[in-house]
Amino acid sequence: MARLPNSREWNAAEYHRLSAPQFHWGQRVLRELNLAGDECLLDAGCGTGKLTRLLLENLPRGRVIGLDLSFNMVAHARQGLYPDYGDRAGFVAADMTALPFGSCFDGIFSTASFHWVKDHDALFQNLSAALRPGGWLHAQCGGGANLKRLRERVKSLAANPEFSRWLGAFPEPWFFADAESTAVRLQRAGFVEVETGIEQASFTVSSSQELQDYLQTFVLHRHLELLPSDDLRKAFVQMLAEEASQDDSPWTLDYWRLNIRARKGK
Repeated sequence: MARLPNSREWNAAEYHRLSAPQFHWGQRVLRELNLAGDECLLDAGCGTGKLTRLLLENLPRGRVIGLDLSFNMVAHARQGLYPDYGDRAGFVAADMTALPFGSCFDGIFSTASFHWVKDHDALFQNLSAALRPGGWLHAQCGGGANLKRLRERVKSLAANPEFSRWLGAFPEPWFFADAESTAVRLQRAGFVEVETGIEQASFTVSSSQELQDYLQTFVLHRHLELLPSDDLRKAFVQMLAEEASQDDSPWTLDYWRLNIRARKGK
C-alpha cells in the first residue's frame, strides 16, 4: 500500500478499477439530465473521467470541463478522453471552494465529490458564481448517516494504542450534510427551484480483500497516509474488514446519498 504524497492526491488507477458503485450512482444522476446537446458543462469532481465521457456522448455540439482537486485524476481523465474528444474535453485541477470560473457554464454535474468539501457555504457560492444566470446544478454526494457503521468502527480503532499516536486526534475528512441544511445553503448562495433529499444506497463487495482495496482507495486514504508504515496501514484496513465480515450482511457499506437539484436565479 503505497503512501500518498499529500491529501489532495488519489490513486487514479485503483480508483478507475474499483469505482463501480460511484459509476452506477453517477449514471442514474446523468440519466435525469435533460440536455439539448450543445451545452457547456462543468463536471465537478470528475475523477478519472468515466462519467465525463458519458456527458460528452450526450453533448455532440457541446463541451465539458472536468475539474478535480487531484492532479492524478485530471491527468488520467485527460489521457483517456482527449484522443476521442479533443478540445471539447477540457480539464482543470482546482479546489471547488476557489473555482477559476465566472458565469460560464450552462450546468454543473457532480457525483461522489461534495462530501469531501468541508465548507458547503463556500462550495455553493463558488458553484453559483461559475454558472450563467438560469444555469442548473444536478449533483449527488454522501449525506446524512452515510457510512455511519464504518465511521464508528474507524473512530474506535483510531483510539487503539497501536494507531492513536497518528489517528487519535485526526478529524473526519468528510462532511455529510442533511437535506434540510443543504437546501438552506443553496438558497443562500442564490439558487432557486431547490430540491434536496436523502436515499439509501448500500454497497456490498464479495470478499475481505475487495473491501480492503476499496477502503484504502475510496474511503480511508487520508487516514492511511498518516500512518508511518505499510504494516500499520495494512493492519488498520484488515481489522475493519474482519469486523465487517461479522455483520448480518458481510462486507456491506451503509451508503446514503444526498441528491441536489437547483437552478441559479436570473
